Amino acid sequence: MSDNSMPPHNDLIGDMLKKRDDDGGMKNLKGFGKPLPKEYFSGDTFQHFQRIAKDAGYKPHWLRLQHEISSMIHEIVNFTATGKQEDLQKHVDEVNVKIAEHNRHCPPPMLKGRISLDTLEKAKEIWG
Repeated sequence: MSDNSMPPHNDLIGDMLKKRDDDGGMKNLKGFGKPLPKEYFSGDTFQHFQRIAKDAGYKPHWLRLQHEISSMIHEIVNFTATGKQEDLQKHVDEVNVKIAEHNRHCPPPMLKGRISLDTLEKAKEIWG
């Protein structure tokens, strides 16, 4: 008898590793096939995972979104500086959709607010 009241769990790290392996990326990692250094087994496992993922070139989805949002904001600011006023609100709305997605995936301290045409310069500073 199965318990249908339990929601299915998500194995996010396992899913990321499986996707990387399916893409053939696991065999290209530095040190593939060699034993892990002893320091990987001491201390905080999550910190070790972050270091290994960073060494392998992994960038979290929210961080990729952060760079994309920054580029979009700079583009809108450039539009306003050059006098291209058409569809500015549409571009701002698109950025706000990306910001909402960013906020769903990022760590709580990295949450950021929506932007508007009136707050573009401040948004440019906030998003870098």
